[in-house]
Amino acid sequence: MNPLARSMRTDRFFQLGLVLVGAMIVAALFAPWLAPHNPLLGDTRTAYLQPPGGHFLLGTDTQGRDVLSRVLYGARLSLSVGLISQSVAILLGVTLGLLSGYYGRWVDSLIMRLADITLAFPTLLLLIAVAAAVRPSLPIVFVVIGAVGWAGMARLVRSQVLVLRGSEYVLAAQALGARDRRVLLRHLLPNVRTQVIIAATLGIGGAIMAEAALSFVGLGAQPPTPSWGAMVSDGRDLLRVAPWVSFAPGIAIGLAVLGFNLVGDALREIYDPRLRTDR
Repeated sequence: MNPLARSMRTDRFFQLGLVLVGAMIVAALFAPWLAPHNPLLGDTRTAYLQPPGGHFLLGTDTQGRDVLSRVLYGARLSLSVGLISQSVAILLGVTLGLLSGYYGRWVDSLIMRLADITLAFPTLLLLIAVAAAVRPSLPIVFVVIGAVGWAGMARLVRSQVLVLRGSEYVLAAQALGARDRRVLLRHLLPNVRTQVIIAATLGIGGAIMAEAALSFVGLGAQPPTPSWGAMVSDGRDLLRVAPWVSFAPGIAIGLAVLGFNLVGDALREIYDPRLRTDR
């Protein structure tokens, strides 16, 4: 049986991760139909900090907005951030990693020193510094998170290319006169694809956390856009009075990150022979 199919049938943690990721995708895609109320509008006179129950299953916030509806719409933003930012990280990291590992010498030194500088700074502080330097907006958040995450991806791809560039099929292609572009795209890139997919899956959880952190400090999604990080920030002064304002989006962040991490760990164990075990 295919290792992936076997793990999907036997690995309980993999199954849990798939359920959590699937639930987030469903919430993001079908938020307009699942949300019981408008996430942007509320009535402070009749729905101010209503506790969970009745017409508001997860309660309301200080603006009288339904927390459940905002959590569902917040899944759209978090999923978009994860996918788009990792696409940026893959584009930059894979390109620079291939060039670094294949050409070596000064190309390798230059790219790896840039990666070292990027990794030397605490990720959150670097994100805040870059985001604060420009006007906060969602496109900027997407690009910033992806740009900060390129270094780890580049180092991963470089390490794989350093091993593969001495392989017989690569040497044969070079001996037959294949151009460097063809060697990189047809012979090296397909053989690092699995590791890139695994790293990107794990990176989505980190991107969701990064966006939540930026929104928490006001440098991510701007009001009234539903964002899990901003919702947690809105309720931080109400923990004794209305804990549901922060708890609901906080739990959503934790479950989403857990889901992608479980899926990423399972994929790494499936496709890495050194970690694979018969279960």
